[in-house]
Amino acid sequence: EEDEAELEELLGPSPLAVGPGAQRVAVVHPAVKWGPKKSPLTTAELQIAEAVALVDTLQNWTVLDKIIIPTKNPDKKFIFGKGNFQVLTEKIKKLPHVTAVFLNVERISSLTKKELEDAWGVKVFDRYTVVLHIFRCNARTKEAKLQIALAEIPLLRSNLKNEVSQLDQQRGGSRYIMGSGETFMETQNRILKEKELKIRSALEKLRRKRSLLRSQRRKREFPIISVMGYTNCGKTTLIKALTGEAGLQPRDQLFATLDITAHAGYLPSRMAVIYVDTIGFLTDLPHNLVESFSATLEEVVYSDLIVHVRDITHPETILQKATVLSVLKNLNIPSHLLDSMVEVHNKVDLIERYKPTEENALAISALHGHGLEELKEEIEKKILTATGKKILTVNVNLQGPQLSWLYKEATVQEVEVMPEDGTARVKVIIGNSAFSRYKNLFPNSKIFM
Repeated sequence: EEDEAELEELLGPSPLAVGPGAQRVAVVHPAVKWGPKKSPLTTAELQIAEAVALVDTLQNWTVLDKIIIPTKNPDKKFIFGKGNFQVLTEKIKKLPHVTAVFLNVERISSLTKKELEDAWGVKVFDRYTVVLHIFRCNARTKEAKLQIALAEIPLLRSNLKNEVSQLDQQRGGSRYIMGSGETFMETQNRILKEKELKIRSALEKLRRKRSLLRSQRRKREFPIISVMGYTNCGKTTLIKALTGEAGLQPRDQLFATLDITAHAGYLPSRMAVIYVDTIGFLTDLPHNLVESFSATLEEVVYSDLIVHVRDITHPETILQKATVLSVLKNLNIPSHLLDSMVEVHNKVDLIERYKPTEENALAISALHGHGLEELKEEIEKKILTATGKKILTVNVNLQGPQLSWLYKEATVQEVEVMPEDGTARVKVIIGNSAFSRYKNLFPNSKIFM
């Protein structure tokens, strides 16, 4: 009960929450024309389209205008040069009933945010704030909510610095709090530090619980397949198609899945497997936002196979692939998982006569079921290699307990009964530890590899 009360306190209303009200937004993209900040894999038009898609995800948020303004250095205080900043300010001021500007950069400092809000007279959001708000709206479990609270800590620290510098300007230097010997800044920093430690501790408890569930799955020897990809690439639709799970309701929006969810399915040999649906990826997500979700993504490290789903119709599909692979490398995924990864090109029903150019990539349409049988066969082949499971035939005595033991501990594929001598030939898929137990329990059983 104490734990529950502390959790409720940690998950209380966030001081950074944007609030449920409607927002009429101008989306502004600073277009870098040259230099190291310019990405060769995308264009300003595609980048602003993704920013608009993020806003469209949110209920009651409307895009009033999309504005692309060139800049040489998006890291400077006002983002843009003097002339362009003036042009932009005039455009924003002319927009009817505008309530916010979404500046399509990774993150702006609290000082820049204040300066821009003073200049434009409306709220200013960066990608970090907008994505966090989408996360807040989509979080269902305590773990997702805790991870969002953890991702907010750097923003709260940044806001605190700004708040203190303003107070200092007004009062001429820091004041100590009621004889405590602590400045306002030190007190607030200590409170934030304590909150961060409590959140990390609560996440660690949940991680240990998940670790226990994982070891129970290991005992049952269910292979685990992590389905990953850029946000909105069709992961949930694919899992629904592979498992036939009617309760899964895929949504055509960014970050529809925030929590890791597990779904049981069967491969062509009738081997039971678990498909794990994971959070989607996005370019230009600040490192500590990804890091706060690393507890969720930890599940991937313990899987037997990764299936990387790509929306092959997306104009930035190559950049999206690079983003996913970069995050996977940063998560310290074991190299054997990266090497055995299955790449899936989804949504091929939207492209006439599509043929993958990448070697070993599989073309599918999760929505229409195209290519799913080939995908399942590929997954099965990789799973047998990864888990060391064997497909073999054993002779069993129908009077003994062998057949029921195999049904319980392995995947029985075929049973061919020989009535004349009361035996049966049984084709099974069996894991290493179960196979060792079988040989110990039934040493006289005939085994055909």
